[in-house]
Amino acid sequence: MAEISSTGRTREYRVEELAEAAGITTRTLRFYRERKLLQPPRKEGRIAWYGEEHLARLRMIGELLERGHTLGGITELIGAGERGRDVADLIGLRNEITANWSDETPVRMSWEEVLAAFGNQLTPENTAESIAQGYITVEDDGITHISRRLMDATVALIEEGVPLAAVLAASRTAQDHADAVAQAFTDLARDHLFGDLAHADAISPERAAALTERIRRVRPLARAVADAQFALAMDRRVKSAYEGLAQGN
Repeated sequence: MAEISSTGRTREYRVEELAEAAGITTRTLRFYRERKLLQPPRKEGRIAWYGEEHLARLRMIGELLERGHTLGGITELIGAGERGRDVADLIGLRNEITANWSDETPVRMSWEEVLAAFGNQLTPENTAESIAQGYITVEDDGITHISRRLMDATVALIEEGVPLAAVLAASRTAQDHADAVAQAFTDLARDHLFGDLAHADAISPERAAALTERIRRVRPLARAVADAQFALAMDRRVKSAYEGLAQGN
């Protein structure tokens, strides 16, 4: 609710007062004005007066920055809102599109733990391949792996006697095929479900909300398809490999 002064008028701020109320510097405020992120103030002679709508805009900008939006993206969203579209709906749609699909938990390991897990298989070549595949980042005192599940599976395979180099080679192949599956489903969604996104300027708030809900419904379908296809492929491959062994091939 807008603050009302003792005179009965909506509260107005000078530059310094607005910046203080928004928790930013006057330099940042002026930068936002130059980027057209902030509405023009009311001028009274040489004095610029800002109102509650300016303070609300600054708070919204701060919230969007905290969510990871860039200033360029915020400018686009605000411009859309000023053309009569609801910024909240567009933000919700964008957040849903870019939300992470994976729920993997990273795992931090000291060098002592890494050596205990991999022993003499912790070679420069294997380390470089793990980094190249995007699985680990290396720090002075250890590593961080992007997925506890993948790390646990790797360690378990090594304990079963599979060399780390072979695990990484299989992982590289699996990653390539997983990227291809993800691309196939992305293409399907783009061509048959979310074509409106190619014309973002024309999406109404109602359509943005509908697309957001559709994305939420489709996400689990994509994972279900990928899981089922992998299981069926394993059925085919294992049976084929077993028959080949039985025949001495």
